[in-house]
Amino acid sequence: MFSLEIETLARLLIDEARQRSLRIVTAESCTGGLVAGAISSIPGASDVLDRGFICYSNRAKQEVLGIPGDLIADLGAVSEPVARMMAEGALENSHAHVAVAITGVAGPGGGTPRKPVGTVHIATARTNQGLHHREEFFELETREEIQLAAVQAALEALRSRVA
Repeated sequence: MFSLEIETLARLLIDEARQRSLRIVTAESCTGGLVAGAISSIPGASDVLDRGFICYSNRAKQEVLGIPGDLIADLGAVSEPVARMMAEGALENSHAHVAVAITGVAGPGGGTPRKPVGTVHIATARTNQGLHHREEFFELETREEIQLAAVQAALEALRSRVA
């Protein structure tokens, strides 16, 4: 289902989180659960994966993760502050120690000059260790390619927080 590279990253993430007794939560928008899907496709994922939130709509981001509606209205759902708050909200609404949140424009439509298709924000949070953010721009041809590149980047970001 996933590429060998994504499967390998997910397998390494699970092993590393298990060694450190850490549980993981995901909060996903543009990837629609693919990060949690990549992790849960590996046997033994239940040792570390607490849950995944798919908050595709702005309303879901508000209701499930506690993102203020005016923040989304002012900055847009595809922004660093929203990604950071998604990661915080995922931690607060789970029994996990490490969270990854991802929001972006996977296309083919929806892009703007300021946020073109391929723009993705990834935030990670770890209990008592703060938040990290990275913005990616995936100049790829299809929605699926952008989503899978975002999954890979999210798994890499998670691994760096688990280490």
